[in-house]
Amino acid sequence: MTKTRKFIREEVLTDYKLACESRQVSLLGRREALGGRANFGIFGDGKEVPQIAMAKFFRKGDWRSGYYREQTFMMAAGLSDKERFFAQLYGDTDLNRNPDNAGRLMNNHFATRSLDERGEWKDLTGQKNSSGDISPTAAQMPRLLGLALASKTFRNSREMQEAGKKFTVNGDEVAFGMIGDASTSEGHFWETINAAGVQQVPLALAIWDDGYGISVPKKYQTTKESIFEVLKGFVKDKEKPGGILLYTCKGWDYPALLDMFEEGIAICRKDHVPVVFHVAELTQPQGHSTSGSHERYKSPERLSWEKEHDCILKMREWMISGSIATAAELDQIEADAVRAARAARDSAWKAFQAPIKAEREHLIKVVTSTNCPCKKQDRIDKIVADLQMVAEPLRKDVISSAKKILRDVCTTCSMKKPMKADLEVWMEEQKRLNTDRYSSHLYSQSEKAALKIDSIPPVFDENSSVVTGREILVANNDYLLKNNPLMVFFGEDVGKIGGVNQTLEGLQVKYGENRVFDTGIRELTILGQGLGLALRGFRPITEIQYFDYLLYGLQVLSDDIATTHYRTKGGQKVPMIISTRGHRLVGIWHSGSPLSMVINSIRGVYVLVPRNMTQAAGFYNTMMASDDPALIIEPLNGYRLKEKMPANIGRFRIPIGMPEMLNEGSDITLVTYGSCVRIAQEAVAQLKDFNISVELIDVQSLVPFDIPGVIVNSLKKTNKIVFFDEDVPGGATAYMMQKVLEDQKGYRFLDTEPRTLTSKDHRPAYSNDGDYFSNPNAENVFERIYEIMHEYNPNKYVRLW
Repeated sequence: MTKTRKFIREEVLTDYKLACESRQVSLLGRREALGGRANFGIFGDGKEVPQIAMAKFFRKGDWRSGYYREQTFMMAAGLSDKERFFAQLYGDTDLNRNPDNAGRLMNNHFATRSLDERGEWKDLTGQKNSSGDISPTAAQMPRLLGLALASKTFRNSREMQEAGKKFTVNGDEVAFGMIGDASTSEGHFWETINAAGVQQVPLALAIWDDGYGISVPKKYQTTKESIFEVLKGFVKDKEKPGGILLYTCKGWDYPALLDMFEEGIAICRKDHVPVVFHVAELTQPQGHSTSGSHERYKSPERLSWEKEHDCILKMREWMISGSIATAAELDQIEADAVRAARAARDSAWKAFQAPIKAEREHLIKVVTSTNCPCKKQDRIDKIVADLQMVAEPLRKDVISSAKKILRDVCTTCSMKKPMKADLEVWMEEQKRLNTDRYSSHLYSQSEKAALKIDSIPPVFDENSSVVTGREILVANNDYLLKNNPLMVFFGEDVGKIGGVNQTLEGLQVKYGENRVFDTGIRELTILGQGLGLALRGFRPITEIQYFDYLLYGLQVLSDDIATTHYRTKGGQKVPMIISTRGHRLVGIWHSGSPLSMVINSIRGVYVLVPRNMTQAAGFYNTMMASDDPALIIEPLNGYRLKEKMPANIGRFRIPIGMPEMLNEGSDITLVTYGSCVRIAQEAVAQLKDFNISVELIDVQSLVPFDIPGVIVNSLKKTNKIVFFDEDVPGGATAYMMQKVLEDQKGYRFLDTEPRTLTSKDHRPAYSNDGDYFSNPNAENVFERIYEIMHEYNPNKYVRLW
């Protein structure tokens, strides 16, 4: 890979200027963090030159999925600048100054705005795009696969290109990935590289190799101490399908870097071949982060080598030796970079402080404009004086002071302008503003938000046939695929055989392998594929074959999918559905019961637990009409059970957060969901024989939970309640209990102790007997409810055992 490149002096000088400025903001950023203006800092020093080189081939429509050392790439791509760098460092919540994350993430976490103010898609082909960064190492890799797969999927379908004009131009977009060398030790990296080699997607990945992972050298990280050597087995050859292209280059060799990236990315874009660039001999001049010094773990020899091989120094030497610039000219550029970085820092800090100081002054004005003649005035004056003494206040200083003042404000003062009233009005406004700054946008706020989707009940008429639950899902999926041209459905066994339970039977033949397709056994990147596709405008349904296997992908689901809308403050969305199945199958790893691990780790994704396939289909329809992500857990024992086929298949929508009362009763409330509903119904029938009237409620969705308060209204009538499921003790039943008794204030209506009924602490043992004795059954439900009724009225409900 050698070529003769004609360098334009002005362009090279501009690149050098940017490299120097980026280095200077890193150096200043560290000082800002260590000086207390920022909590933490992590910087891209040492990677400036290769990132500038790579960014030259990043075009409009392309996507980036990187990690937290790429300020130079983002600046070179025109997607960030020095002031934004410091706004991120300070945690500025103003979207105009910090559009990447609005202060919700530490610095060097970037995201472009894919959505307008209404939450609608912009034309993403007209801008350069960066998916939202997250901190877990290598966690950007599964998403990168999906971003690249989107281009391949678009290229393979004219219909999809027509439907996705805001998202693609002929599928020519490249997904640019970046990762540190040490992070290639993570399984995320290897699963993604393998999947990319199999799928042949336009993924261009740079591995920044500076020899260390925090303090651990690569001899402990990578076989042969070289990720380049290890990856050689993935390289394409003519005799076998799949594979990657592999390049390597010194990270300080500016002309060679340009040649490498130009050649590799051109092939990647044209031929849709994954390309990996190993960028070697990089340095990290300040160490890993502000949490410690690299001098603790690098030898004097290594530190000396790093100074000599600093990429900016090497670029300077090359420019002088090639007569591109004189030493004096470069000295001037370097001096100007110091001044520019300082000016950006000062400007960003002033902009960050101005609104906070204004809030402080307003509070002081409210407090001092009324001199309340009460005994606590001295204490109030002291709080105000202390607040005025804070040279660089934060909002917590202002709000903390206001709350303390409110405790001491007189409530009996007869003055015309009471301080307490003014303060309460001001505090209420601050509460609203700070909720927006720090707690908003967990879910969509657009008109397509799931909670705004109108419900449409299933319609049954005299022509409604009785079919298996599986057939209802097949018909519903058929309708959705027909009417949503950007919908894709994929997972293990989903394509050729139509799913392990044949809920997509015949649909790959009907709609093609581009829309209904198989994947390898790799749950992490299945979810990553869905995430990347959703970021690019597709409507993916990603199937995880069994709920228990969701654990493989829980990290990307929890850290990435669930946080995307929140961490970008509505700048990006992932309208995807994760489809799986669970509950009541034999054995430890097909039971699908430990729901508490999910509901408490994926807030930002709705968790829907239908009891049958009609309800499941209705949830799919609701979520396909919305722009929120959701996990839908089909009941495993429902595929062969008989249900009526709705006349409006594919069009009816089940509202989320709305429990359904399946049996009205007066003695006790029984709350459950999913496959446990049928067990509960069996128990309700048994209890009826003993004159116990049970009000049975199917929760239907765990997140959100009972928005209208159906359960507490039932509790007002029965005054007794049991929460029943097959999760572990203290799991989802404890979650439901907290929602009803605390959030809905149901504790006020209890005549007896609330009870839960769950599985054993262990996973269910094998066989039907193992299930019966490990999980709760109808007899257990009967006994638990009868116990409560006996305690409540022992004369009427005599002891039976």
